[in-house]
Amino acid sequence: MESTLKDIRDGASVLDLDPKATVGGGVEDLYGEDCATEEQLVTPWTISVASGYSLLRDPRHNKGLAFTEKERDDHYLCGLLPPVVASQELQERKLMTNIRNYQVPLQKYMAMMDLQERNERLFYKLLVDNVEELLPIVYTPTVGEACQKYGSIFRRPQGLYISLKEKGKILEVLKNWPERSIQVIVVTDGERILGLGDLGCQGMGIPVGKLALYTALGGVRPSACLPITIDVGTNNEKLLENEFYIGLKQRRATGKEYSDFLHEFMCAVKQNYGEKVLVQFEDFANHNAFELLTKYGTTHLVFNDDIQGTASVVLAGLVAALKLLGGTLGDHKFLFLGAGEAGTGIAELIALEMSRQTKCPIEETRKKIWLVDSKGLIVGSRKDSLQHFKKPWAHEHEPVKDLVDAVKVVKPTVLIGTSGVGKQFTKEVIEAMASCNEKPLIMALSNPTSQSECTAEEAYTWTQGRAIFASGSPFDPVEYDGKTFVPGQANNAYIFPGFGLGLVISGAIRVHDDMLLAASEALANQVTQENFEKGLIYPPFSNIRKISANIAANVAAKAYELGLATRLPRPENLLKYAESCMYSPVYRSYR
Repeated sequence: MESTLKDIRDGASVLDLDPKATVGGGVEDLYGEDCATEEQLVTPWTISVASGYSLLRDPRHNKGLAFTEKERDDHYLCGLLPPVVASQELQERKLMTNIRNYQVPLQKYMAMMDLQERNERLFYKLLVDNVEELLPIVYTPTVGEACQKYGSIFRRPQGLYISLKEKGKILEVLKNWPERSIQVIVVTDGERILGLGDLGCQGMGIPVGKLALYTALGGVRPSACLPITIDVGTNNEKLLENEFYIGLKQRRATGKEYSDFLHEFMCAVKQNYGEKVLVQFEDFANHNAFELLTKYGTTHLVFNDDIQGTASVVLAGLVAALKLLGGTLGDHKFLFLGAGEAGTGIAELIALEMSRQTKCPIEETRKKIWLVDSKGLIVGSRKDSLQHFKKPWAHEHEPVKDLVDAVKVVKPTVLIGTSGVGKQFTKEVIEAMASCNEKPLIMALSNPTSQSECTAEEAYTWTQGRAIFASGSPFDPVEYDGKTFVPGQANNAYIFPGFGLGLVISGAIRVHDDMLLAASEALANQVTQENFEKGLIYPPFSNIRKISANIAANVAAKAYELGLATRLPRPENLLKYAESCMYSPVYRSYR
């Protein structure tokens, strides 16, 4: 991936640190909340000490009925709450009962968002303790529907909206956000939300959901997270005609106007928050996603989850699957349906890891990987008409138009779907995979569930239970021929929370491909023999905090090794240090 971007940057690397691109900055825990143990008393600061009615309206410090009698006396809460004192565990049981009573996923999503706005720690406690049940609610697939209806369900802002109206004063807009110590920003322009297309300003649900996972799964404290939507208009006619649409009602800005606006944003972010703030690009259209990563990869701490996060989590699944398939990565062939940012990003990271293992040039290892786009197999005769990020995958071969024919001629061990179009892995395609493989590995990665290339049941049924299957969105276990198969989920949430934590705890100032490989390796190592026996190539999400800590430690170690870490001296035990830095949603006692 870095090699491809390096070519586009005329040889510039993320390791070539330009002093002109370096500024001061950094994040401090001003009030000591992250340094204190759970037993130590903390002060509920807002601008002043929060108390009384304002304390109950402050989501960061509100505990609802869990305030003790002493806290009620000390903070002027007597009479503002019913007399009972309830534990956080009791509150959690009550809320989970209420959420489970909702039949519609969007209602569950709205209930969780309401909770986040009134009691932050309880929200994260629910999410941490019930991650497998609630992850599909706060993120894919439910977040997709939430984004589609965001204008109708919008209640109060959960992040910053920076529109073309703010051109020339983006720095002032950033200063309107109440928090100063920001460590992670997730930003989208809403042009390519999941597999749903251009949702404009309503794409805000994605940064909000991603950052909730940064905290719940990766332990980055909520106050250090900032969701941002860049509103440059939308080309979605239905939204432009919708009276409830909350964004700019104009067609998308493009070209110089767009790039100048994004450049102002990136400069303002670094000026306001410093060198070490992580900017994660999310759901940008393919051409903009690659351009932004190329342009700012050498000057900012930037990460694209659709390109790099997806690649890292898929590579981890492939490395783990080798214990079921046998051989090394270099022994296998890969065929992709979809040659956009996700497909080419995954392909490049696989080629990079194969090159690292075999010591062969990456140009050689790429020849094991084939991509199919909307016009068929990407081959040498199409090279002149291809976008720059597809050109490395144009191998010499006769043109092949259909996916099923591509499977028959390439004979891949692994079939990966990143097309964003549902039902593309037809019975004929899956049977062709099964005919040339004892254990075909099928990864239907497109989100949400409706856009998945095939279902788990189809993959297992059409291969007579021989497939190893993973998907982007969750599927229920499948019964086939008296055996229960548990589908794996190649969810980016395995990678980006721990990856971001690793960057934060090391004070990294750039992202390098070797850090992505380190994250993949850490995730693959968490898959147990018991998981393999169920056909799983990913560990259960119930262990996600432990998984994230291991990923963070591996990523931080690589940052120190590459000379990209600034937090010195290096902690002796990075795993213990990562665990000690993770935010805990347990209620604190107030003095």
